[in-house]
Amino acid sequence: MYKNNWQNRRRGRRSHQQNSRLRQHGSDERCNSVAEQSPQDSGPISDDESPSTSSGSAGSSSVPDLPGFYFDPEKKRYFRLLPGHNNCNPLTKESIRQKEMESKRLQLLEEEDKQKKADTNSDRLFTVNDVKVGGSKYGIISLRGLKTPSLKVHMHENLYFTNRKVNSVCWASLNHLDSHILLCLMGIAETPGCATLLPASLFVSSHPAGDRPGMLCSFRIPGAWSCAWSLNIQANNCFSTGLSRRVLVTNVVTGHRQSFGTSSDVLAQQFALMAPLLFNGCRSGEIFAIDLRCRNQGKGWKATRLFHDSAVTSVQILQEEQNLMASDMAGTIKLWDLRTTKCIRQYEGHVNEYAYLPLHVHEEEGIVVAVGQDCYTRIWSFHDACLLRTIPSPHPTSKADIPSVAFSSRLGGFRGAPGLLMAVQQDLYCFSYT
Repeated sequence: MYKNNWQNRRRGRRSHQQNSRLRQHGSDERCNSVAEQSPQDSGPISDDESPSTSSGSAGSSSVPDLPGFYFDPEKKRYFRLLPGHNNCNPLTKESIRQKEMESKRLQLLEEEDKQKKADTNSDRLFTVNDVKVGGSKYGIISLRGLKTPSLKVHMHENLYFTNRKVNSVCWASLNHLDSHILLCLMGIAETPGCATLLPASLFVSSHPAGDRPGMLCSFRIPGAWSCAWSLNIQANNCFSTGLSRRVLVTNVVTGHRQSFGTSSDVLAQQFALMAPLLFNGCRSGEIFAIDLRCRNQGKGWKATRLFHDSAVTSVQILQEEQNLMASDMAGTIKLWDLRTTKCIRQYEGHVNEYAYLPLHVHEEEGIVVAVGQDCYTRIWSFHDACLLRTIPSPHPTSKADIPSVAFSSRLGGFRGAPGLLMAVQQDLYCFSYT
């Protein structure tokens, strides 16, 4: 991993600059920084007027800190902070913090050669787009055109539209691998929440040749926070939904349901492939496994129990099913040994305070990827938890525009190279790794 290089390409535009470390190639599209804020009704104060007994500084560690003033390290002056000022351009702590964050983001982008545009090991990616009028629009992005020297993607859209919020989504393999998309929709007004199986064949040219249109079916499941599809032979044609204080396992073919009561909302789920287990992450910080061989009545169906200090937002079972990785709303990422139920590794640097953020683990490439609430994408070494790369958002930092990422070991198909896709607002970015 350490000897490899990250490259960034934007829709047919290439760059041939090289760095000696992890690097990207990008377009020369510019980023506009936030306009510099100039204080009004306030004057500069020279350094020699400040008392030497003060320690620390809002702008620089080498100058004293004056209560009610801010030191600008660029202009080397003090400026008066104006709390509650009616002026359209006041100098406040919030504006200073925003300016510093934007300056840091632009600096990182400059270090990355101002790279720009583009979890699955296949050639398709399902997308959910928020619509300004409310609701969501769905589509499938074909990645078969992601080949050098020109990078192209094709969006297959469908008229299927809902005015309800999508809480969770995953691929479902009903007719064949990834034949459907499982969506958890929130209820609205008199319409209850539901889980919907949407055939991928509804999207033009997105299904394999000769594939007949699939079945669209919906299950009334109110208030689902999370969902997962089972590829385990002992839970064939089944999916799970995490509800408020309950887990519901549903067989799509027979309609049979199993219900398991919990003490907290279930925010994350994943089925094991070899063992008949369903792992769940809760708002309380508890992670537990359900033994699917047990019925919903009686005790003893909790096979494993782990604990985080904050709400668990993602659980990932590793290939040998002896380890599990989880992240929570405190920004903690831990690797657990399921045999000893102990944490064996922790990944530092992830930023999260209250958001529902996913975690991407790729053992084949030996990396862990997560996007923080600060809009930075961080890549760690899976084996030693070393932070390998921090990628700033190509757009100004905003909690409403946190990037969505997907990593693939074979981007664009079977012969594709590893790469990272990043979606921000209406833009799609591709970071190829060779």
